[in-house]
Amino acid sequence: MTARGALRLLGGAAVVLWGAFTVSFAILYLLPSDPVSIMLSQSAESLDPAQVQALRERHGLDRPLPEQYLTQLGNALTGDLGTSVTTGAPVTDLLAEALPHTAALAGLALLLAVLAGTGIAVLASWTRARWLRAALLALPPVGVAVPGFWVGLVLLQLFSFTWYVFPAVGQDGFASLVLPAVTLAVPLSATIAQVLARGLDEAWRAPYADTAFGAGASRNRVLGAHVLRNGSLPTVTLIGVLTGNLLGGTVVVETVFSRQGLGRLAEQAVTTQDIPVVQGLVLTGALVFVVAGLLADLAHPLLDPRLRGRRAAPAPRAVPA
Repeated sequence: MTARGALRLLGGAAVVLWGAFTVSFAILYLLPSDPVSIMLSQSAESLDPAQVQALRERHGLDRPLPEQYLTQLGNALTGDLGTSVTTGAPVTDLLAEALPHTAALAGLALLLAVLAGTGIAVLASWTRARWLRAALLALPPVGVAVPGFWVGLVLLQLFSFTWYVFPAVGQDGFASLVLPAVTLAVPLSATIAQVLARGLDEAWRAPYADTAFGAGASRNRVLGAHVLRNGSLPTVTLIGVLTGNLLGGTVVVETVFSRQGLGRLAEQAVTTQDIPVVQGLVLTGALVFVVAGLLADLAHPLLDPRLRGRRAAPAPRAVPA
């Protein structure tokens, strides 16, 4: 990657993070209520207007919106995401406490999704049995259509309440990760299988596959050396996008399985309109999205040698008359 390409990627990442911060700030501050009002409405104690005003001043909610925006943006650039309005804890501490739980869940879910989606697509592409191919290609649409919370409830009923294989709730050890990860992996694996199957079908019809067959290569050799490598390029980009979207899926899954993590933290922060926490979560999600996209861009040259060391074509030199 050239220096210009690296600067372009970093500039794009900065724009994405700034845009995520700005949009979240605008949406949250356009809501009809504010965190202090919500917090006081849930409290049994009644405060006089002077105390309410003091709370708003302490959290900077009495300042003009442009000043609040610039102050919070400047603090975010230095790594200070503020303090939670409802708990008073630093947002970075809340994120650091919840992130490992969600990272473990999302990592296992992504691994299962890649293995299952790749297995379905490769087997459907490789087999010559029409009935098996049709059955395999019918699975991804079902996986995409089924709601995630329904999958989680069915898994709970079967593997926790009927067969007692995995714990129903909590986060005690690897066993408690299995059902939430499978629930999160089902729609991801279906999407991966759909895109990869389409890419493999196009790769089988490409001229390089015919050339390899003409040179005497076996079907397995063509699949492993040519079809899978070239047909998986769109899927690599898709996996980067899905990785960035995993945070949204963990909200439902962590709620169904009563797990602590970024998803549950997001649910609580949105319910109480805890603006600093919500913005910290939005920035975290945007950062994950940017890093995943960057890794996908870096993986493309490994799969397609034509992308390695690509340079812009030099400008033609003038030919003297």
